Amino acid sequence: MWASERGRDPKRHLWMLGLIAPASALLPSQLVYRTGLPVFWWIGPMIVLVAIPLLDVLIGEDGSNPRDEDYELLSADRYYRWCTYLFLPVQLVGLLLACAMWGGAELGTWDKIGLATTLGLVSGIGINAAHELGHRAEHLERWLAKIALAQSGYGHFFVEHNRGHHVRVATPGDPASARLGESLYAFLPRTVAGGFRSALRLERERLARTGSGWWSPRNHILQAWTMTLVLFSALIAGFGWEIAPWLLLQAVIGAGLLETVNYVEHYGLLRERRPDGRWARCSPRDSWNSDHLVTNIFLFHLQRHSDHHANPGRRYQTLRSTEVAPQLPAGYAGMIVLAVLPPLWRRVMDHRVLAHYGGDAARANIQPGKREHYLAALPSGR
Repeated sequence: MWASERGRDPKRHLWMLGLIAPASALLPSQLVYRTGLPVFWWIGPMIVLVAIPLLDVLIGEDGSNPRDEDYELLSADRYYRWCTYLFLPVQLVGLLLACAMWGGAELGTWDKIGLATTLGLVSGIGINAAHELGHRAEHLERWLAKIALAQSGYGHFFVEHNRGHHVRVATPGDPASARLGESLYAFLPRTVAGGFRSALRLERERLARTGSGWWSPRNHILQAWTMTLVLFSALIAGFGWEIAPWLLLQAVIGAGLLETVNYVEHYGLLRERRPDGRWARCSPRDSWNSDHLVTNIFLFHLQRHSDHHANPGRRYQTLRSTEVAPQLPAGYAGMIVLAVLPPLWRRVMDHRVLAHYGGDAARANIQPGKREHYLAALPSGR
């Protein structure tokens, strides 16, 4: 429990374990060299999609919450910021090593695909580090968020997540909120295209309000995309054009991981309407939560997503688990595995969405074209 006098976090020293994720990009060459087993080029999927879900099951849930009187002390503790800051140099070193191997002649095509998959998962988790940093008011942390997004080329996320998703979350108008009955494979093109268009519109409107044009150096999207352009250009100049396909592949995988997590976070959930017809303020009931300890450490409490949306200014170490939030049966890592198998996903999740709304399917965010099916087939939340 909490050491109340000092506001100490019982997970305090565990947060550095979150650096295992970017460090997994440093491991493949050494593991293959020492064991002779090329399967270790795929160490990223082995950790993220196999080891972490298993550890979630074995270690179980956390459940501890910070006390209100400890909030200011925990928020001001810079140790927690360094846990996210250090993610970036480890991520960059891993990318440099991968480029050296992609540019060499030692690896076969299948091995390079495995390495690109590992780097892509690191890139996707790096977007989560950018997510934490991008919510901060400090100028430095907002720039670090854009740097963290450079590897994935998903810089518009900085704008869309903060000014789009947080405003429209758990409504039909949010491209990042999955609908009941919508498969991951239907969701991905919708959220990628919708989020991109929304980010452009939001940034154009912001610039117009300040009297600036699209090509202003104040454009957050152009700043982030420029970082990607500079990074990729420098890497290609240093290691050769042959690394370009692998850079692109890892970026696509990273963005795909982010959007798959988005799919999990709000599937089927719908905010209530006010009497005037406007959407009610986002509440803890509008995001799926999981308090499985291992994934929470690796994702900086991302799974306490309900408190994050209800209180986006809270730093990750201060986020709380709440009883009113709908709970997932596994950590996000395990749910990602389910999401790629739509029939299994629906079997696990659809009845949970209905149970959350007391069996009333009309209260859920339903995929257009499937509304009548759910209203007819699932009236009692079975």
